[in-house]
Amino acid sequence: MDISTTIDKRTVPSSERSTLGNAGPDCPLCPREMLIYDYGVDNWNIGSGFGHFALRVENVYKTVDSIQAAGGEVSRAAGPVKGGDRIIAFVNDPTGYKWEIIGSQGKSIPEPIAQVMLRVRDLDRSIKFYTEALGTQLLRKKDNPEYKYTVAFLAYGPEEGNVVFELTYNWGQDEYEFFLGGTYEHVAISTNDVFMTAEEIRSLGYEVTKEPGPNEWGGGPKTTESVDPDGWKVVFVDKQDFLAELQEP
Repeated sequence: MDISTTIDKRTVPSSERSTLGNAGPDCPLCPREMLIYDYGVDNWNIGSGFGHFALRVENVYKTVDSIQAAGGEVSRAAGPVKGGDRIIAFVNDPTGYKWEIIGSQGKSIPEPIAQVMLRVRDLDRSIKFYTEALGTQLLRKKDNPEYKYTVAFLAYGPEEGNVVFELTYNWGQDEYEFFLGGTYEHVAISTNDVFMTAEEIRSLGYEVTKEPGPNEWGGGPKTTESVDPDGWKVVFVDKQDFLAELQEP
């Protein structure tokens, strides 16, 4: 089963990189995954702060079999979660990124990208940023005494049909070696007005790291940028510009 469709591939000589954009086949306007290759750079450090991406599929066992057949690495075999009936697995892509494969439990899959898991140093501080500056809802918060961490799930709607931020705080761990790493770039969120978004973020006391306007390459949708309290970058993309770009030949 195809779970993504390539919608855009381009080379940007001025920045010495190639980019590849993907979107779910039944939801082309949902958040898209962007893969970037920087010419001449073949070895990256993912860092200690990034956790994993999660992919929602109909059949975890078949998906894992396909990944293994393609030479992929499975770090946690497909099977039910501890104390539950939800089927999951963990795999690593060729770059070393960890992916959680989550079963849809018979439900429809409007958006196959299920989660982005990031570690944070102060969970309450991060929840405040993601709910205020990004406008997400706190879906649930859970302590795990056995493994000594607390996790919060935030999204723009119900967990089953939206991309979820999974923010994890490891108890007592406030310092990490090479926390942000050198590979994870940003998460992109569409907005109707990047100028108003920048004003609202600034009015809430958060930093705008890129003023609203054209991107660094001088083309594409208008964007503005901010960072969360731990330094994870967030890019806000003009929705109409983005939709227009998708229609370009």
